[in-house]
Amino acid sequence: MIDEIVCEGARRMLAAALEAEVHQYIAELAGQCDENGRHWPRTVTTATGAVGVAAPRVNDRRTDEVTGERKRFSSKILAPWCRKSPKISEVLPLLYLHGLSSGDFVPAMEQFLGSSAGLSPATVTRLTQQWTADHAAFQRRDLAGSGYVYVWADGVHPKIRLSQTHSCLLVLMSVRVDGTKELIAITEGLRESTESWAGLLHDCRRRGMRDPMLVVGDGAMGLWRAMAEVFPQARHQRCWVHKTRNVSNALPKSAQPGAKKALQKIYNAEDRAHAEKAVTAFEKMYGAKFPKAIKKITGEVDELLAFYDFPAEHWVHLRTTNPIESTFSTVKLRTKVTCGAGSPTAALAMVFKLVESAQARWRAVTAPHLVALVRAGARFENGLLVERSATRAA
Repeated sequence: MIDEIVCEGARRMLAAALEAEVHQYIAELAGQCDENGRHWPRTVTTATGAVGVAAPRVNDRRTDEVTGERKRFSSKILAPWCRKSPKISEVLPLLYLHGLSSGDFVPAMEQFLGSSAGLSPATVTRLTQQWTADHAAFQRRDLAGSGYVYVWADGVHPKIRLSQTHSCLLVLMSVRVDGTKELIAITEGLRESTESWAGLLHDCRRRGMRDPMLVVGDGAMGLWRAMAEVFPQARHQRCWVHKTRNVSNALPKSAQPGAKKALQKIYNAEDRAHAEKAVTAFEKMYGAKFPKAIKKITGEVDELLAFYDFPAEHWVHLRTTNPIESTFSTVKLRTKVTCGAGSPTAALAMVFKLVESAQARWRAVTAPHLVALVRAGARFENGLLVERSATRAA
């Protein structure tokens, strides 16, 4: 009874939204439309169950001046032939990646959703093929004019089937000039090698990507060698989360808590001068006993403290590769090696669709208006703007 009430409420809300959309369309084009009616009823699978709806239909008089073809009304709320809500479409690649085979979707979800519409094995197989095509098109898109300012780069090792034993996923994420985050590329690479990273970066360069202002990544030397070759103008920032792990692994467990606090004093310092003093203090405290751990910091001070030359509002975003880590946490920690994805190509497509869905919920960086100043060449010292002449010149 409760389920029926919920479904009826969802049906009425959808019908009301569609009616409002059509009324607005007709009001904007008064005198250019004939009668409006309804399409044949259809069932749409939503998170609340199967909802029956008859979408409004508009007979538009207008024609395209160039092609001469009739213009048609297309609902943005309920696309033509849509049988599943966007939320249901988002969860399908997640279930498929977890190992639910195409033949299991109907018995596993029919009772939960109240309908098997859009869940047949043939439908799911077509979806996987479409996801693969979407990923291929994404990897070929033009990057000219993208204006990437900050870039995070990381090699992700989710437990999914890839083409080679030691393969991983090479991921590039960015911040655009308007402050929004965007996935640049995701592809398969071998051991985060220089050759794999160089191949991906060269491909981005060929498609029009400019040198970013700052690249944030872990200590994988393959990435930095390739970055210096392909995007020599970009500055480098080491991820403090990865660096803290590396230093801790070089210390006995008894020394790790104190060392982590000392490292926090470095990257949380109010300015570069205080951070360098904290590096000196860390070296005095642990240098005599653990020289290998100390060298991991003192050997890369410039790369570890590069974020101080950018707006202070952006420091929290630039100190780590957390945007990639958090996005892939579900995939990395919860997926299992399974035949569910079918092939390495399908597995990569599944991961791409998961990231694509998550991208809609990514938050812009703090103080997005400052990103354009960074791209224009404005100079910052210890997080504060000190020179805007380059901005005016641009």
